Amino acid sequence: METPQNDRGQFGNLGFVLAAAGSAVGLGNIWKFPYITYDNGGGSFVLIYLLSVLLVGAPIMIAEITIGRSTQRSPVGAFLKLGRPAWSTIGWLGITTGFVILSYYCVVAGWTVHYFLKCLAWSFNGFTQTDAATLGDQFGDFVSNGKLQILYHGLFMAFTVTVVVFGVQRGIERATKTLMPILFVILILLVINSTRTPGFREAIVFLFKPTSIGSDGVLEAVGHSFFTLSLGMGAMITYGSYMSKRQSVPKSAITVSALDTLIALMACVIMFSIIFSVPAAERGSQFSQSLAILFTTLPKMFYSLPGGAVLSPIFYTLVAFAALTSTISLLEVVTSFFIDQLRWPRRVATVLVGLLIFSFGILSGLSQGSVSALSEWTPIGDKSTGVFDTLDYLASNWFLPVGGFFIAIFVGWFLAGSFTRKETEEGHGHFALHNLWRVTLRFASPAAIGWVIYAVILGKKFN
Repeated sequence: METPQNDRGQFGNLGFVLAAAGSAVGLGNIWKFPYITYDNGGGSFVLIYLLSVLLVGAPIMIAEITIGRSTQRSPVGAFLKLGRPAWSTIGWLGITTGFVILSYYCVVAGWTVHYFLKCLAWSFNGFTQTDAATLGDQFGDFVSNGKLQILYHGLFMAFTVTVVVFGVQRGIERATKTLMPILFVILILLVINSTRTPGFREAIVFLFKPTSIGSDGVLEAVGHSFFTLSLGMGAMITYGSYMSKRQSVPKSAITVSALDTLIALMACVIMFSIIFSVPAAERGSQFSQSLAILFTTLPKMFYSLPGGAVLSPIFYTLVAFAALTSTISLLEVVTSFFIDQLRWPRRVATVLVGLLIFSFGILSGLSQGSVSALSEWTPIGDKSTGVFDTLDYLASNWFLPVGGFFIAIFVGWFLAGSFTRKETEEGHGHFALHNLWRVTLRFASPAAIGWVIYAVILGKKFN
């Protein structure tokens, strides 16, 4: 059963762009992209990443938004309305992916709230040598404290539910219109401050000067260009279903992709300016792949810089806001199914789905050392350890790329060119790149994501 379109709500012009950009912006921009850029030598990696966003990410984003706006339905209903019942499996995969990712993402998001509060305390009471020396132990004690993990996980889920329960315009759009400008202001302030650090010049050279890069680096750039835009899980299908027919799908997709990329580059400037302000001999141990560096390394670096007492809590506000704009979209992906297909009232659907995901997420919260059975669980061998890591491995390495691969195939090969031209030109005018876009969806995008999946089969692990 379907809900009438006018019961679903609709984004305003700016509201869609900010909401979709908020969905794309998250911990992947603030932490993951700076790390993999650093690990792959900077300049050439960034260039390949930008090309991959243009050739892989943006085309699939246009495809997802087109599916959503043309049907005015969430992922499962969208494929059903297009007359492709078998393809609704991809919609189900998207809902499953959103559910799984949100269950452990809220755990990590809760860490940002905890460390914002800790930074406030350090800023007012002083950040001592003892604090600097014990950051790793403090973080280990925190994540292994099951009660605190559940508390902060529940707190962040409550924030997310509170936004989504009010609907598209009064909830999601209003929140992102507030959060995204604040996020940009914080980023700009931190970038301006970065120009005053000893490592700023070296950071800019590292980020934009071409360097040698291997095939693993190219693969990482291609993979991240896809992951960073919230593709493959139906988020853009869902948000696209709330998009006005008067808006341009191609322009909106390009704008969102550009904003997401800009934020990732700004995060690199901030992070690298801090990293390169540290003596070269210490950098290897200071900057590692673990997400824990946000909580075990960066506070010490911030408080070693002028103005660190102000900058540190501002930075964790940025990270928390970036996480919240992502969790909002993840919850909406799952909730929209119950609203569209089962005709549940939004309030009932949001609260019940939120409670279910929170309950499932407790397993991830307790798998950081507080419950041995959950922390040492290895259902897929050495690929992951613990519930948290296992869910992340499955979502990042299988659910997302498989979903994105088949969305590209579906729009490129199974939707008529006349249909996609009509949908992409409505609200846009003549779409001169329509044929090139379809060719990209048919060949380049599936080939790139297929390479990612092939690498995962051979043992590569994306986080």
